Amino acid sequence: MVFFHGGGWVVGDLGTHDALCRAIAADAGIRVLSVDYRLAPEAPAPTAAEDAIAAFTWAVDHAEDLGADPTLVAVGGDSAGGNLAAVVAQQTVRRGLPRPALQVLLYPAVDLVARRPSRDLFSEGFLLTEEDIIWYRDHYTPDPTLRPDPIVSPLRAEDLTGLPPTYLTTAGFDPLRDEGLEYATALKAAGNPLTHAHHPTLPHGHANLLTVPGTTRAAQTHLTNHLRATLH
Repeated sequence: MVFFHGGGWVVGDLGTHDALCRAIAADAGIRVLSVDYRLAPEAPAPTAAEDAIAAFTWAVDHAEDLGADPTLVAVGGDSAGGNLAAVVAQQTVRRGLPRPALQVLLYPAVDLVARRPSRDLFSEGFLLTEEDIIWYRDHYTPDPTLRPDPIVSPLRAEDLTGLPPTYLTTAGFDPLRDEGLEYATALKAAGNPLTHAHHPTLPHGHANLLTVPGTTRAAQTHLTNHLRATLH
């Protein structure tokens, strides 16, 4: 799985998500290639998206060198990384590039334009705040006219048909919850195979809280079991 870390396209790096990627690799029995894409504000949109597309395409082209099956390369990410994974899934199909065997979208940001009720319900106190969301958005897309483009807001794509199978998670205490739910509905309505794992008691960012027992660990197990079943 080619993985893109979260951090609002502005922060985060290979180190912040190393433990998560190692846990996924070990528990699912797969190789995980974590990508150090360029960050805003030095590299605003769509730089990260184009980096992600290039990285995935490279991974497929070199899959055998990496000890992987080129027909079973997935793409995934959390939050902003989930946004990039969704963009890769869409753009590879639309551009006629090799498409992922699976897209893994962990509580993804998929719409940089509209505001939904969950943004108000969980605007503060749950790891990702409303102030954070606006700060990340403004750094990644300083040009507001780019925000409706599917290259940064995949939920706004006019055509969602023909996409890879999807594993999408949403969290109950997440300001991005409602856009994730909406994207799950839209993917299913377009006829795409979808596994939607909703975790009603968890917050945004729970994938990086693996040391917390209980529901957090159960969510990770559900993900890695799906990866093992799909990519082996």
